[in-house]
Amino acid sequence: MAKNKKETSKWSEDWVPLKGIMNGMIQLENGEYVTGVKIAPRNIFILDSGTRDNVIYQLRNFYNSINFEFWLVVADRPVDINVYLSQLQILYNRATNPITRKLITQDINKANMFMSVEYNVVDTEYYILFRDKKMDVIQKRLHTLISNLANCGLNSQQTSNNDLRIILDNFFNGGSASTFSGMVGVE
Repeated sequence: MAKNKKETSKWSEDWVPLKGIMNGMIQLENGEYVTGVKIAPRNIFILDSGTRDNVIYQLRNFYNSINFEFWLVVADRPVDINVYLSQLQILYNRATNPITRKLITQDINKANMFMSVEYNVVDTEYYILFRDKKMDVIQKRLHTLISNLANCGLNSQQTSNNDLRIILDNFFNGGSASTFSGMVGVE
């Protein structure tokens, strides 16, 4: 019946062999796991040229040292700036100086503009993903990626369930959340 559903389904995620998401890994129906690291963004273009060139050199060496199949993924994650707006409103209510109140009002208006339909407020996130069946290989690769990225001056950590959900939503639904109804063990 599941095969018949895939053959007649109009949803692309029904064609993907996902079994579930757990422990920062996507489990596939064939027993493989997809996981990786999320890399904290760093603007190297504000660094002096020597430091920037060194980071680029280290990254080149890092990418050339990876001896397994991997995917570089860039994903946009929607940002909720309601907390920021609330903090601005509190500052506005406490401010007594008219100039300070005017500046805060301008910030509130700008934040509201970014929340409008015209603008999508997103954080851009960077990932290196890979797949394997063996947990010891997965753990070794995660450790190697995190260590080597640290040598390049970049912070990274293993992907979380939520990170993987965002990546899947970006590819299948243009960033909108989905239920992936066929999957078990999600979240």
